[in-house]
Amino acid sequence: MDLWIGPPSLKKESLVANLTISTRPADKAAGDAVVVGLVAGEDTASLAPGHGLPRKAVAHLKAVISDLDLTGKTGDTTAVAAVPEVAARVVVLAGIGELDGRGEGEVLEDVRRGFGAAVRGLAKKKKVVVVVPGSSTALVAAAAEGAALGAYGVPKAGANGDAVSSIALVGPADAAARKAVKRAAALGEAVAYTRDLVNQPPNILFPATFVASLEGRVKATKVKLKTFDLKQLRSGGFGGIVGVGQGSANEPRIAVVSYTPARPKATIALVGKGITFDSGGLCIKPAAGMLTMKSDMAGAAAVAATVLAVAELGLPVAVTAYLGLAENMPSSTAQRPSDVVTMRGGKTVEILNTDAEGRMVLGDCIALASETSPDAIVDVATLTGAQVVALANTAAVMGNDDAFRTRVVEAAAAAGEAMWPMPLPKELRPALDSINADLAHKGGTEGGMLTAGIFLSEFVGEGIPWSHIDIAGPSFNDKAPNGYEPKGGTGFAVRTLVSLIESYA
Repeated sequence: MDLWIGPPSLKKESLVANLTISTRPADKAAGDAVVVGLVAGEDTASLAPGHGLPRKAVAHLKAVISDLDLTGKTGDTTAVAAVPEVAARVVVLAGIGELDGRGEGEVLEDVRRGFGAAVRGLAKKKKVVVVVPGSSTALVAAAAEGAALGAYGVPKAGANGDAVSSIALVGPADAAARKAVKRAAALGEAVAYTRDLVNQPPNILFPATFVASLEGRVKATKVKLKTFDLKQLRSGGFGGIVGVGQGSANEPRIAVVSYTPARPKATIALVGKGITFDSGGLCIKPAAGMLTMKSDMAGAAAVAATVLAVAELGLPVAVTAYLGLAENMPSSTAQRPSDVVTMRGGKTVEILNTDAEGRMVLGDCIALASETSPDAIVDVATLTGAQVVALANTAAVMGNDDAFRTRVVEAAAAAGEAMWPMPLPKELRPALDSINADLAHKGGTEGGMLTAGIFLSEFVGEGIPWSHIDIAGPSFNDKAPNGYEPKGGTGFAVRTLVSLIESYA
């Protein structure tokens, strides 16, 4: 799959591992390494149930656990070479925490993170065997998801990165388990595509080339793609995105990615912020503040990849993603503070700070999505620094309907992504009053994350449940890899959105 856009010398291919499951014993399975769960206990760690290893192998590994005082802490990994009676050269003990005495969601996420860390550490191995730490379908799914997410390798210019290419799970191989593995493979591919887009250099990925990438991805699928170019955006009254993009040589686009199965049980609209680079515009950011701004399109990448995953899984839900793609740059044609623009639907907005551009492209896209009267709208955006200050790597969820907001938060919990519900206090709405327009596009310093959400709510069609997910913190990892997350784009929100859509199926 081609994911690198640009000259042939910079072409890259996605590094997505092939997932399978079988009942063949782990000690005899063909692979370069075998990953076995290590469970934390009160006194010492122990091998996870269901490993099926022969007696001599178990005795050897128990001695290693004792001699090295291994604890089974989630994410800790220990490689053991030349284990007796095991065909693979290396056995990796993957810490997965405690399996008993905790909630199921916490246990499953630790399984994901533990196996993800182990597979990520085996990037130079091509074939890896992962032993499911139990017999339930939920554990099969968690182990498969963690392994698939951990197998991602960041492509580099002119070459592929190191990554595991084949993962064979050892565990129950009934119909439910095979379905869980198929789902994990689809999630792994969708998250990998999101990460790849986020990791692209901004001179390679801009609105037109983002669209070109989507064109390549939807070929031979049931997903359809429609785009609005600059001329169509102007004639269609999309003043928000036109204003944001007018300072760049790279013209803005709106991309509409849709999947419509026969007799859908629900219709869901997704909206994604796609600022392919955010300089801040005329209200320019400090130099250090721009270092991760190639990732300001993570929301758009996540919603597009979600539609592809839903189509791959054949879910009976119609899903359409609206991607607001623009580059926010300073120039003689750039938008100015105090400009007034007319948004899709006719509302006028006074610009106060050109570095608060994401809500403008989202407002246009939410208004466009509302025109189709979907059953619900979810927007995903790297929207505010206030989210990072308040919640760090926990995403914020706001909305106009408490029940729907709860449904989104529950989907996140089931998927293993950290999200927290936040209010939209009515008393903050006056902060968006303007004497020159229907709305000021930004409030004061107090409650910046919340006033951004209140602004977006103004563009939601009447009676449509809507939630806004601010992923400014968890969308990009600028620190060391952790668990199944590499450094760089994380692919955050894809799993939550798929889980949410599954709740309608």
